[in-house]
Amino acid sequence: MTAAQMMILGILALTMALFLWGRLRHDVVALSALMACVVTGLVPGAEAFAGFGHPAVITVACVLVLSQGLQNTGAVDALARTVLPRDAGRLVSIGAILALGAALSGFMNNVGAMALLMPVAVQLAKRLEMPAGQVLMPLAFGTILGGMTTLVGTPPNLIVSGFREGAGRGAFAMFDFAPIGVAVAVVGVLAITFIGWRIVPARKAAGASEFDAGAYMTEVRVGEKSKAIGLTLRAFEREVESSDAQVVALVRNDVRLLAPHGGRRIRGHDVLVLEADVEALAETLSVFDLTLEEDVKQAKDATPEDAEEEASEEAKSNDERDTVLREVAVLPASSIVGLSASDLHLRTRYGLNLLAVARAGQAPRARLRSVKLRSGDLLLMQGPAESLSEFIHDTGCVPLGARDLRLPSRRMAITATAIMGMAILLVTFGVLPAAASFALGVLASMLFRTVPPREVYTAIDWPVIVLLAALIPVAGAMQETGAAGVLAEFLVTEVARGQAVAALAVILITTMFLSDVMNNAATAAVMCPIALGIAGTLGVSPDSFLMAVAIGASCAFLTPIGHQNNTLILGPGGFRFGDYWRLGLPLEALVVAVSLPLLLIFWPL
Repeated sequence: MTAAQMMILGILALTMALFLWGRLRHDVVALSALMACVVTGLVPGAEAFAGFGHPAVITVACVLVLSQGLQNTGAVDALARTVLPRDAGRLVSIGAILALGAALSGFMNNVGAMALLMPVAVQLAKRLEMPAGQVLMPLAFGTILGGMTTLVGTPPNLIVSGFREGAGRGAFAMFDFAPIGVAVAVVGVLAITFIGWRIVPARKAAGASEFDAGAYMTEVRVGEKSKAIGLTLRAFEREVESSDAQVVALVRNDVRLLAPHGGRRIRGHDVLVLEADVEALAETLSVFDLTLEEDVKQAKDATPEDAEEEASEEAKSNDERDTVLREVAVLPASSIVGLSASDLHLRTRYGLNLLAVARAGQAPRARLRSVKLRSGDLLLMQGPAESLSEFIHDTGCVPLGARDLRLPSRRMAITATAIMGMAILLVTFGVLPAAASFALGVLASMLFRTVPPREVYTAIDWPVIVLLAALIPVAGAMQETGAAGVLAEFLVTEVARGQAVAALAVILITTMFLSDVMNNAATAAVMCPIALGIAGTLGVSPDSFLMAVAIGASCAFLTPIGHQNNTLILGPGGFRFGDYWRLGLPLEALVVAVSLPLLLIFWPL
């Protein structure tokens, strides 16, 4: 073993130890490993930061942005209602989302499948009152398992197929991976559904907050095509009971009915006065295709002055017109105490909408635009961030601690879904590489405003990006120095002792190990020549060994760096580096137990 090989293995061992220790941030550890490789000459200084331009890093960053677009527009809520049981318990719900993730991953890039379902998993965890990580990690592993079922499911399968073709045996067909891949995926999904999620560490997502501003009172308009038409108020409240939303008044023909009878049926153009928190409000609007009354008023009640102001707003830059939601508290000294939204001329002066009011004690009894504001009221405001800041400064109100707030938009949800679908299709049919396809999706998201440009960079989990970008050159040094090949050949020669079945098991397990600390595509590229060489030495068919490499490279469950799907959940799940092995180790053992006999059956030596 050369000095360079010993150095890179030593750096890798120390890096893994620091990751498992958990006292330092994972991005700091990864950057330290990179700098150690640069100082020792294992990574040329000019190439130290090449990882930030690596397709895997670009893909992860872009997927996070596209995922944010699906959340912002309410597309996630629609998808969850369509494909997931609404009132099912944990086992059925987790099993359903895992099965969907695995099925999608067989026919699209598994990173894209994970991106599509990750926001749904967060919503599901909230409904089930579980830590988000206990759904995210099973989903990440389920999509990885599903990727091994077809040729296009994951890059290692394509690499293995290419090596087979280069060896003169022809490329693998689309479903050559299915006999073993489907069996492993089914067993793995069932194991995770019934047992696996229970052993995932319960972590709090990074940046999560327990802040709750309470229930808001707001007004929503029943459109002509709303699903609420014909329902009694009692039936409507039963439908939204799980969201803790309730109807406190009904406005019909400009007549306000307080505490209306539960048997009264909802008609088109009715205005429902709801009391709900922001999350319940978003779900209710999405389910019944309702519209905030303020949005309707903005279109109907525009005065000439409003039109002139609106034209002025159109002339402003795109960035200034990006709307946000903010919660604002009215202080005793605020200049707006005793005034209403109409008195303040919020639209003409600031370009803002007052969407809802929360008041301790008695709920406001007047129409929303006529409510006289009091000290202690909480206001849900919508408008450009700069205008909200100006309003807060002028009135002496204070903004509450920031939290993610969103209201659904059917048009924008369709747009966000179409953008994600376009990116996935471009990858699936090989039109563009994954990084370019998802980057094109991010550009489309900014142009169509499903993700406002100001949110693009905040949607990216930068510590995760630094982690991945710093470790890619380290993995490259492991490959360039030959350390990965030396390690693999040593295990095969010394452990397998020339036995074909034992060598097959060692190839499978070694590939799994390397894929946990290296990029899975790089692992497949390193192990395929070794697998072909071992098969030639033993005088057996190489197909079984190549399939073992494909399975092992696809089963990176022990670390967040082995697969991009593992990396994606690191921040949202609040995980530490050492959390993955608790579920990952039993799952890898299960994969070996299921796949090894099947390899001997379907691809005999």
